[in-house]
This record gives sequence, C-alpha cells and structure tokens, in this order.
Amino acid sequence: MRPSRRTLVSALWIAVVAFNLRPAITGVGPVLPDVETGLGLSGVEAALLTTLPLACFGLLGPAGPGLARRLGLELTLGAALGVITVGILLRSGPNVATLYIGTALAGCAIAVCNVLLPAVVKRDFPRHPGLATGAYTTVLGGTAALSAAVAVPLGHAVGRGWRGALGIWLVPAAIAFVVWLPRLRGHTRPPRTEAAAGVRALLRDPLAWALSFYMGIQSLLFYATAAWLPTLYQARGYSETDAGLILAVLTVVGLPTGIIVPTLAARRRDQRAWAAGGAVWTAIGLAGITFAPTAAPYVWAVILGTGVGATFPLALTLVVLRSRTAHDTARLSAFSQSVGYLIAALGPVVVGALHDVTGSWRTAFLLLLALTVPELLFGFASGRSGYVASTPQRARAG
Repeated sequence: MRPSRRTLVSALWIAVVAFNLRPAITGVGPVLPDVETGLGLSGVEAALLTTLPLACFGLLGPAGPGLARRLGLELTLGAALGVITVGILLRSGPNVATLYIGTALAGCAIAVCNVLLPAVVKRDFPRHPGLATGAYTTVLGGTAALSAAVAVPLGHAVGRGWRGALGIWLVPAAIAFVVWLPRLRGHTRPPRTEAAAGVRALLRDPLAWALSFYMGIQSLLFYATAAWLPTLYQARGYSETDAGLILAVLTVVGLPTGIIVPTLAARRRDQRAWAAGGAVWTAIGLAGITFAPTAAPYVWAVILGTGVGATFPLALTLVVLRSRTAHDTARLSAFSQSVGYLIAALGPVVVGALHDVTGSWRTAFLLLLALTVPELLFGFASGRSGYVASTPQRARAG
C-alpha cells in the first residue's frame, strides 16, 4: 500500500471513531429538562448525568495506554466502540439505574478513545499533527453540533421522548463497530515500555501539569455550557428546539477554527499567542451570555463557539507537540486528559448547584467567565516551546 493511501485510510478510521465520541454527551443538554421531569431528578442529579462521562474520562483515561500495550491500538479502539454501543442502549432503558449505568459505560469507552486518538495521530501523521488533530476534532465538533440540533426533533420523530433522542445514537455506534471489525485483522501490539516510570516523570513535570490544567479548564467551560445553556434559554422563554439550536450554532461555528487554529499553530515552535487569543475570545462570549443573554443570543453563541472551538483542538495539538514519540504522546494524553476531565467534571455540577442555591443563571455563568483567567495563564504556560519528560529508557536512547 502506498504511503498516501495508507494515510487516507488511517484518517478515515480515525473519523469513524471520532464520529461517536460526542453525541452521547452533547445530545443530553437539550432534553435535560425532560429527563428531570420524567424521572423526578433534582438539578444536581440531572447535572450528574452530564458530569458522569467527564468523571469517567478522568478516571478511566489512564487505562488507555495500558490496554493499547496489551491489545494494540486497533483492538482497543474496536472494543471501545462496542462498549459505547452497549452503553447507549442501556442508557435508554426504563429507570434511573439504567440511565446512569449506560452513561457510565459509554463514558468509560469514550475515555479510552479520547486518550488513544492523539497517539494514532503521532504514529500515522508525524509531519502534519496539527492538520490531523484539527480534522478529527472537526468531526467531534460536527457530531456535537448535530446531536444538539436534532435531539428534540429526533425524540419527537422516534416517538419515545428523551429516550428516543438519546437512544438514536445507538445506530451510528453499532455501524462503526461493525465497520471497524476488518481493521482488527492487521492490528499490531506496541512494544512494552516503562509506563510507571513515565507517569512518575510527568508528576514532576511543570509543563505536563500546566497542559493538564489548560485541558481541564477549557473542557470545563465547554461541557458546563453544553449542559446548561439550553436550560438557561428555556428559562428565558425559548422553546426546547430553539434553545437546542443556539447550542448547535455554538458548536457548528467552532468547526472552521477547530481545523484552522491547530494547523497554523503547529507550524510554529511557540503557541502562546494562540492560547491567549482563544481564552480572550471565550471570555467575550461568556460575558455576553452572563450579562445580556437575550440581547443577541446567536452573536454570543458564535463568539463563544469560535473560542471553545479553537481551544480544545489546540490543547490536543499541544499534547502531540510537547511529546517526542507516540509512546510519550499516549502517556501525556492519558495524564493530561485524566487530570483535565476530572476538573471538567466539576463544571456541570457546580453550575447546577449554584443555580439551585441562588436561583440565578447569571451567578452560575459568572463563575465560568472568571475561569477564563486561569485558562489564559495555563494556556500561556503550555504554549511555550519544549517537551515533557520522557521515560528514563527513551530519554537515554534519545
């Protein structure tokens, strides 16, 4: 197989996985009030539905590199697609238990995929990491937008309300699992490495911590917004469909910046200006939603969408750029996403709790606005040229 064709095939496989990593999360926000009413959940209990996958990202992400070392990248990703399918099926079940168990299963499988896709990029696209990362994060953003926009209409079309809206994503997940099966015939098992030593090296590395906090804060801002923005606008008198459309606009407009920013940023040794710009643009959008949400809802959605649409792929690109090898990328990806998503998991719960206590969405979103300051600082630290510590074995070899 010619290299150019191999590269194209790898890109298609990455897209197949990426397509199924966001609908299970972002499709919840528009139907969250219906879930609350249907199952009698409190605001905090409903927020746990959006927080649980993020907690799984943080807790299960570190298992990804270990599974890949034992099974190979292809087999691990294929198994994860199967678990996502089962999780979505359970989540559409009859009661609260199946809702949370299914959500947790899908979240665990998505966590493994989240961690391993940057390693695939490092292995298969060493000369174009920014472009490859931007391409698959564009798929992530596109499916996030699609799930937010069609959640309510799909629920009505399927005829099962919020269960139909959440369960419909079983179809693309099952198709992806079946399509992935031929990929398993040629899977390779990576060489075993000093994983524990590598983690210890990252624990002592300021750059790894800065990147982890940058990953966490920008993810918190996105997921907290995705969870509660539709509810905020429904409280202001907007219909479920219109509120979901605002969230869809927010995610769609980030698609161009999601591919342009990492592609351009990867061409330079220093990405501090890109990180600072993304944080400032995010702050402007959040300020509009916080202080004048109904004045220009789609304008705020566009501004905020381009901001968060740039910072997430930039964070993933920095994981690739700040590591020397595919093994180091997998290590750094697991570390930064584990710490980062544990931070992000706090977002929906804290915002929901603040609203329950104060009765004000302004207070809740003011907290998100304030968090753009540490986002800027950690992004600036992560954008400085350099590499995280390698494992002792690889450091001596290099």
